Amino acid sequence: MSKASFYLITDSHYVSPQNWVEAPPINRREGGDQIALKATPQILDTFLDRIIADTETDTVVFTGDNVDDGDVTSHNEFRERLERLVAAGKKVYVTTATHDYCGAGDDENGFMAKRFTETGTEPIPFMRKADLFDFYSDYGPKQAISVDKESGSYVVKLCDGVRLVMIEDNGNGRSHCGLFEEGVAWLRAQLLEARDAGDCVLLTVHHPVIAPWPVFAHVAEHELYGGYKEMWDLMCETGARVVFTGHTHVQSIRRYTDDQGRWFLNIATIALANAAGKMRHVTVDSDTGMCRVTSVGVGCLNGETEGKTMYERLYHINFPGVVEEMIPAGAEDPDAFLELGQCILPVDKLSSHKLLIRKVCRKALKMKLSTVAKFGGGWKRMTPEQKEYAKKEPLFNSVRGILSHIYTGDAPYTPDTAEYVALDSAVVKVAGLVDKFRIEKVKGLIPPGSSLPEMARDFLYNNRTGSDNEIEFSLR
Repeated sequence: MSKASFYLITDSHYVSPQNWVEAPPINRREGGDQIALKATPQILDTFLDRIIADTETDTVVFTGDNVDDGDVTSHNEFRERLERLVAAGKKVYVTTATHDYCGAGDDENGFMAKRFTETGTEPIPFMRKADLFDFYSDYGPKQAISVDKESGSYVVKLCDGVRLVMIEDNGNGRSHCGLFEEGVAWLRAQLLEARDAGDCVLLTVHHPVIAPWPVFAHVAEHELYGGYKEMWDLMCETGARVVFTGHTHVQSIRRYTDDQGRWFLNIATIALANAAGKMRHVTVDSDTGMCRVTSVGVGCLNGETEGKTMYERLYHINFPGVVEEMIPAGAEDPDAFLELGQCILPVDKLSSHKLLIRKVCRKALKMKLSTVAKFGGGWKRMTPEQKEYAKKEPLFNSVRGILSHIYTGDAPYTPDTAEYVALDSAVVKVAGLVDKFRIEKVKGLIPPGSSLPEMARDFLYNNRTGSDNEIEFSLR
């Protein structure tokens, strides 16, 4: 029996402690990026300790945005951590992405390496895309059975009968983050070779091949893998069953099925330094072809045996956590509302409407779930028990439940809950009003073939694979 297993980490966004001082500039950057940048060394080390302690899993995979702004110091410190894994007996395979280099006019990537000072930023030495392959060649390319010279993508064998395809999808750094023609031809050849050999094959690439939600692809298609629809056809044609992705910082498992019933999974992993902070653990049995994927988090960070868990520390940095804090704050102190929202709201325009902010926030906190249910007509479908619950339950709690799962996956409100009945009926009612009054700005956000209710249900519960955190499936 041949089995292979590995840990997968994406979007660690490592920032060297040498690159910042405690002051407003770095804190504003954390808020704008919604990443715990200052804590990235501590976060990465905590996960690596967990990996090293697992003597059963000998492989670690990194799928890009390993550092945050492509600076040389952060890359050197990140590579030191890779060497620590190697010293512990682990095989390490790395690809990079757009945050790992600075375009410097060579392509569309506009990231600039910088040190955050007390009053602003100053430029520091950076890595160009052309330098990345050699810098990380010890971690994958030198062990590869095939390398695409143009992109830096490569294939390794995890064990007899299992191949891992590591795709470099930097592309031009912005409008096309994917492979060019030569790279696509190389990828097709590798997938066909694996199929003909009867090997199980797994792919990794930084940018998602399937969006976490259809609306994401509709409004931000450039954030997907360049040529993602062609990738759908290629994976179905060659029988490849899974691609592991990152970039969106969203924990998500999505299935694509073509008109011939052929399918594959896009398993996206949450950023290591955002929201819950998790990595994937993957096990493949080459004899049966079965693949099992689970999610692994940690409790407290290294050196913090008491106090806030990692989730508690990270959640309130990202957008959902900020919104959750803003509403109660605004009900009492509009200035606190504006302070919390400075990275996500036009606070200069809102600062002259403080009384309105307080009024709206207080109203939002007082509103009950029953109000929304009655508005949408869902009240008539509720059981007596659900009605009693909805009369007492603040609507804000339901909103909090949705927000807390945007990045972490597995939204909580299945069709048998009062929250689902109330919120779904309200969205259906709103959709009718949008059509009746022809509100084009809202209609423009709806992907072709979809609807407002379908979009909303994506955020209410996982009606796709049942779980965004674990799955078992056949690679054949």
